[in-house]
Amino acid sequence: MRIRVVDAFTPHPFKGNPAGVVLLDTFPPDSRLQQIATELNHAETAFAHPLRGEGAGRGEGAADWALRWFTPTTEVPQCGHATLATAHVLHTTATHQGNVRFATRSGILIATPQGDGSIILDFPTAPLTRDEAPPGVAEALGAEPVATFDTGPLVGELLIELADEKTVRDLTPDHRALAAASTRGVIATARAQDPSRGYDFVSRCFFPNSGIDEDPVTGSAHTALAPYWSARLGRAALTGLQASRRTGLVGTQLLGDRTLLKGHAITVVDGELLV
Repeated sequence: MRIRVVDAFTPHPFKGNPAGVVLLDTFPPDSRLQQIATELNHAETAFAHPLRGEGAGRGEGAADWALRWFTPTTEVPQCGHATLATAHVLHTTATHQGNVRFATRSGILIATPQGDGSIILDFPTAPLTRDEAPPGVAEALGAEPVATFDTGPLVGELLIELADEKTVRDLTPDHRALAAASTRGVIATARAQDPSRGYDFVSRCFFPNSGIDEDPVTGSAHTALAPYWSARLGRAALTGLQASRRTGLVGTQLLGDRTLLKGHAITVVDGELLV
């Protein structure tokens, strides 16, 4: 079993968000997939296999590859950076040419390679509903929310706007307290202090109940950040900076109930599972 580690939403090694990518002939038992994801210990490991049945890859609603995502502790319904990483592997190894349609728990997701080496992902836009932060979340996060939103079933986290970019960058959450205060994670965000630096908003993502204290760059979170900041800033096309230690840039374009996510990726490890 060949395993690659790909840094997503960056053109540079050791930046962005690392994802495991495993291409298979078919999915083994879920317990085996979870063991591998736990061993790799990245925010997500993607498992994909080609769909060869009659009609696969042809016609509206058909798909080319089946795709699933696992954190070190659980399977998740959606993951942007591991989808980008998988599309990057398929494209750079000539395993699949052109657009690739993934069959996932989030429906059909399309990845389109661009001439500059980037890849555009077509994801469902997260529905945003005004919510209240559960008791203890602000204290665990270490900052007072300006506004809090539910992000719907696919993203499933709390979107919390904070006062400014510096507040987001300076967060030092108590991850244990955050996990105890809410079963959901937190997407903390603020408007960019200086948009001339090449991004319109910043974010950081904390998911301790999924085995991820801080996710370096979260593609799926940007399906909620895109509609939120597009409404606030009056533009459909934006760039988000995820201000984790590794950092990464995510281009977003809001198209109604779909959001396009654009980013680069680079393979940094190519190895083989021996057991």
